[in-house]
Amino acid sequence: MELKNLKTSFLGKNIIEFESLDSTQKYAKKLSEKQNGLLIIADYQTKGIGTHDRIWYTGKGKNIAMTFILEPKCNVSKLTRLTVIIAECMIKAIDNIYNIKLQIKEPNDIMINNKKIGGILTEAILEGEIAKTIYIGIGFNVNQEEFPIELENIASSLKKETRNTYIREDIISEFLNIFESEYLKIINN
Repeated sequence: MELKNLKTSFLGKNIIEFESLDSTQKYAKKLSEKQNGLLIIADYQTKGIGTHDRIWYTGKGKNIAMTFILEPKCNVSKLTRLTVIIAECMIKAIDNIYNIKLQIKEPNDIMINNKKIGGILTEAILEGEIAKTIYIGIGFNVNQEEFPIELENIASSLKKETRNTYIREDIISEFLNIFESEYLKIINN
């Protein structure tokens, strides 16, 4: 996956990409060497992690399944709104590129027409009050049109709701560009 429009200084500059993986979040947490800004992307997740350890479904080649690693080394109190800020950045990215208005169901769901199209999983490793490492997993339904029967009334995708096809790489690049700027403001204040 080539992120041609990426303008970040560190976020997403190093990418580990998989055709198939159980979970980008699990993989990131197993890495012995953590790299600030490292992005793990899977074209297909077999056991993606959703809220409350539910499975997050990722259609093959259709959605965004990614985790990135941050090493803020700041007081954890600065990061209290991080998950909501991540959601706001994704919403802004979609609005900037496609002029589609999404909503947040706090703290970590991204919604369209009262259906969930995205979720954010934020996990931190602390040393006392200092946030040492943060794993941010994002599942975002882009071009998937079919969902398991038990999710049909509560989950959707950009394509299912608008009947258009979207470019995942453009969404990831725009999101990372917006989020890196917001993140740096948070940790440097």
